[in-house]
Amino acid sequence: MSGRRLLEIASNSVASALAAQASGADRIELFDNLAQGGTTPSRGSVAVARDRLRIPLFVLIRPRPGDFHYDTQEAEIMLRDIESCRQLGCDGVVIGALTVDGDVDVALCRELVAAAGPLGTTFHRAFDAARDLPAALEAIIGLGCQRVLSSGGAASAMAGRHVLRQLVTQAGGRIGLMAGAGLDAQNIATIAGHSGCNELHASAKALRRSTMRHHNPALIGLESDWIQSDAEQVSALRRALDQLV
Repeated sequence: MSGRRLLEIASNSVASALAAQASGADRIELFDNLAQGGTTPSRGSVAVARDRLRIPLFVLIRPRPGDFHYDTQEAEIMLRDIESCRQLGCDGVVIGALTVDGDVDVALCRELVAAAGPLGTTFHRAFDAARDLPAALEAIIGLGCQRVLSSGGAASAMAGRHVLRQLVTQAGGRIGLMAGAGLDAQNIATIAGHSGCNELHASAKALRRSTMRHHNPALIGLESDWIQSDAEQVSALRRALDQLV
């Protein structure tokens, strides 16, 4: 497989997204709440990101942490968040939902895709939580999504790279498979080569130290350091992928 691989950076803030853009990212997935797998960012964050990014911006549509089975109120929240993304001029949204039995919730996801309209759609790692990955892939293809973000149902894309290869073969060009989970500059080329995925997804996260000189020691965790995408790590990911061309 040849050609330039697309690098998407999972960005937990506007600062992360801008660092990724400056360092060679091709697309941003913007979200909040990295520690719990990501939730929908604020409208303000999306608006500022849209104003300042020159590369495509996709926004995670996930109303809460936890599982991927949603009730009617959560569905309404997701539909309204998608509407907001359209109003703000985003390029795409990242969606996903499952039934209680671990199948793709086709009815709800069809509503989400319809709400997205002209926006691109990525099906997120709810896919990895499905009980039957090949069947889930066919359901997502039927929804008309552009791609699926997956680790091959494993804890990391490295561990699931052979399953990803099988899914790429099954897809047969009908949908894109984007490898994600645990990618870094040391393994991204291996994962790309073994999985056959042309799109790779990484957070490139690093600890940012607080610049506050004063801290209240009673507020444990409230004034802590935080995680942000790191420009040097994004550059390293880009270089590693470009060596495959």
